[in-house]
Amino acid sequence: MSSSETTAAVRKWHFTLHLKDVLTEEQSDTLAGLDRFNDGRIGLVEGPDTAEFMCSFEAGTLTGAIAEALDFFEELPGVLIRSVELDPLALESNRMATASVVPAPPRLPETV
Repeated sequence: MSSSETTAAVRKWHFTLHLKDVLTEEQSDTLAGLDRFNDGRIGLVEGPDTAEFMCSFEAGTLTGAIAEALDFFEELPGVLIRSVELDPLALESNRMATASVVPAPPRLPETV
């Protein structure tokens, strides 16, 4: 681990992962048997035509927290994440000014 990784402040990040489709019966059965979905950091919320996971992960960065949450879905085949929703209050508590997740890449110098 580099020194920049070890000195990063760990923060609690709250966000919602919206699924592309509702879970099938088979996916729901698989989910019920996965211990990692029962540790309190990620929870399923279902509606008549929607499914989403409310997430609360500790990490040095928001992207790190989202990546850790997405890793959970390796054990849940066929489930696709449509979008990630960030709670504006959670961003404020983590001193983030905007909902930007990944900074824009630096501009390349213009060639003549």
